[in-house]
Amino acid sequence: MQPSDSSTLSVWGLLQNAAMLTVVLAFASYLVMFISARMLARRRDQLRLVNKRLNEFYGPLYVASQAGNIAYRSLLKKQGKTQSYPILDSEMKEWMLWMTTIFMPLNDVREKIIIKKAYLVVEEQMPHCLLDFVTHVVGYKAVLSKWAEGDYSERRSTIGWPPEFDGYIERSYQALKAEQTRLLHNSLWGLYCRLFRRKRQKLAQKTPIFGKASASDIEL
Repeated sequence: MQPSDSSTLSVWGLLQNAAMLTVVLAFASYLVMFISARMLARRRDQLRLVNKRLNEFYGPLYVASQAGNIAYRSLLKKQGKTQSYPILDSEMKEWMLWMTTIFMPLNDVREKIIIKKAYLVVEEQMPHCLLDFVTHVVGYKAVLSKWAEGDYSERRSTIGWPPEFDGYIERSYQALKAEQTRLLHNSLWGLYCRLFRRKRQKLAQKTPIFGKASASDIEL
């Protein structure tokens, strides 16, 4: 074999190796991009669900519960009591006022959320404290109906307040907020958001002034 033939084979071998390396690198790059895209899509779906649960279920329930607790403690402080029961005859007029204008409206808000948005509950099964709360509110509706007819023989719902309700709402809300923060601060998700933000900025620059879309118009 001539030296030129040997060098030709050597060059050909290098080219083959280079081609193989290019194919391997291209495949590896595609695999990384594919896995990253799947992870980002999954994380985006998780974040949307967390946001929906916070915005439409646990967030409103948490705010209403906190407001109700503040109002209840304020009433007890005003009356110089540690608990509402028993409700004396001298306290009945004020109890009815607070019940009809503050407590029941807040109860109605929470009852509607639980009934209409039950599919957003985190657990696989409906927590008993939520069911107990709804039945507690139903009991008070019967009491208020009697009040409207002038019958004040009953002053509280026959179905007691579920003691686990407020704790469950607060724990669930805080857990979802922590999950939301974790998803938002993930490195891959942060990279995706930065890339998407650049894309939106370029789109906004290319859009004519009269038809210019703001960043808030483009759903993430």
